[in-house]
Amino acid sequence: MNTRQATRGAEQANATKSIMALIRRALASQVAAICAALVVLNPLSAWADEPVNVNLASAEVLADTLEGVGLAKAYRIIEYREAHGPFEHIDELAAVRGIGQATVEKNRDVIRLQ
Repeated sequence: MNTRQATRGAEQANATKSIMALIRRALASQVAAICAALVVLNPLSAWADEPVNVNLASAEVLADTLEGVGLAKAYRIIEYREAHGPFEHIDELAAVRGIGQATVEKNRDVIRLQ
């Protein structure tokens, strides 16, 4: 291989790297736009007014749906139902540590047992 061929090869490699960098930047901005759209269109935020079955829902759904219930309390709800079986009455939720009667009352209209 002569010097001219080596130089041409290096130039082509640099051009390829530059093109790949441009493609990565373009894709990154498109991915960011898609992620932003997904956050806005997240169906979990639309569930806030929908009933939630506390005997079946995931911690994430419970936290997103129930007012005054974050992930920590939602996990406690799941732990309680796993330890004691499914909730038979809405008021039983008040027995979960961190979930008082006031929280149950705030959410009574969206809590379902079946």
